[in-house]
Amino acid sequence: MNSKERLYQDVLALTSLTPARNYMNMDSLNEAAAYIRTELEKLDCQVKEQPYEVDGRTYKNIIAYFDGNSAEERLVVGAHYDVCGNQPGADDNASGVAGMLETARLLHQNKPALRHPIELVAYCLEEPPFFASEDMGSAFHARSLHKQGVKVKAMVCYEMIGYFSDEPNSQQFPAPQLAKYYPNTGNFIVVVGKTGQEKYTEHVRDLMRQQTTVDVQSVNLPEGFGLVGLSDHRNYWKYDINAVMINDSSFLRNPHYHQTSDTIDTLNFDKMAAVVKGAYEAIIRL
Repeated sequence: MNSKERLYQDVLALTSLTPARNYMNMDSLNEAAAYIRTELEKLDCQVKEQPYEVDGRTYKNIIAYFDGNSAEERLVVGAHYDVCGNQPGADDNASGVAGMLETARLLHQNKPALRHPIELVAYCLEEPPFFASEDMGSAFHARSLHKQGVKVKAMVCYEMIGYFSDEPNSQQFPAPQLAKYYPNTGNFIVVVGKTGQEKYTEHVRDLMRQQTTVDVQSVNLPEGFGLVGLSDHRNYWKYDINAVMINDSSFLRNPHYHQTSDTIDTLNFDKMAAVVKGAYEAIIRL
């Protein structure tokens, strides 16, 4: 299979789980985690579970580790596998998990000389009611690295990378003035960072642009503005880590956001594969 086909299979596996893989449905979350772990265990990397307890339930992050030439600093690449409410979550965030898994497969397949070890993480509990709390899987992961004294060079978050539109005016903006700087057709991908991260965000954007056919944009805004802090990358900022989100702009483009209509047939897998190719090439060059 090629990247497009593998991405499709990943999204299909996650969106086919019933009931929906939200925080209440432990069997579905555990099935999702088992699928992710099984896919990662096929590769030349170290795989482990990172369990943690919230409200009497045990949730887990799944971690894959690829050794690099330097043991000093590592790169973190993550995506969350839970959904909000009772919906299939194709774009949010089976697409991101598929991107993370495909990045791992490309690392295994291409065996690039890594400048840094790469730690890929599938997180649980990104969605409400745990969003922005210390119970997010990414908060637990970031905190554990900090406590261990692990130096992290950067973090890249895959969050909603599958929805694109070629219709004019299909792209919305959190503030009207931003429309002057970005396309109004929702067929691009965005590297999102907070104010003060401009150099890093633009570096990731430029590296992606060299290796992908998808239009790659970047934006830096205050962390509480729009969708800037609305995913797992937010939990690395508190440790002064450069962390960005690769995103299709979420609810600013995708009308199926957090709806039962967020299904696999709404995604563009050709563009998803192109996004992951660009992101992978950026990650190994950071």
